[in-house]
Amino acid sequence: MAPPFAAPPTEGRQSRLWLGLGVGALAVLLCCGGGGAAVVGLAVSNMQAIREQGRTATEHYYQGLRERNYGESYDALCDPARRRESRAQFEQRVSQQPQVTAYRVGEVDPNSLTVPVDVTFEGGRRRTQQVTLAPDSNTGDIEVCGIS
Repeated sequence: MAPPFAAPPTEGRQSRLWLGLGVGALAVLLCCGGGGAAVVGLAVSNMQAIREQGRTATEHYYQGLRERNYGESYDALCDPARRRESRAQFEQRVSQQPQVTAYRVGEVDPNSLTVPVDVTFEGGRRRTQQVTLAPDSNTGDIEVCGIS
């Protein structure tokens, strides 16, 4: 007696199975690898933003001191520094200190949020100051929070 149907073909079954598994593995690799690359890219971008914002805040602070526009320097300070000293107190204090004639901002350390600044004062005296930065709790902008 003959079977009621023909036997299913067996040619190429193994090839299609391995091709399907390979395509699936490639899709998983692309999804996970793309996500990992996105995380790394985001971290690098965040570090660069911190460096740029820290440098800008430090530049504004020292530019205000150099130009005797002490309000600009005060505006670059973080909230805790402003609570410790009013604008009038700050302006009076810095106006009595040696005048900044030039400065050079170094590289911001995004891990410790510090930046060295080479400062030249009236009379040619030079000193390297370490500026401590902090993010503003409301805006997220980087601000000057201390100088040593």
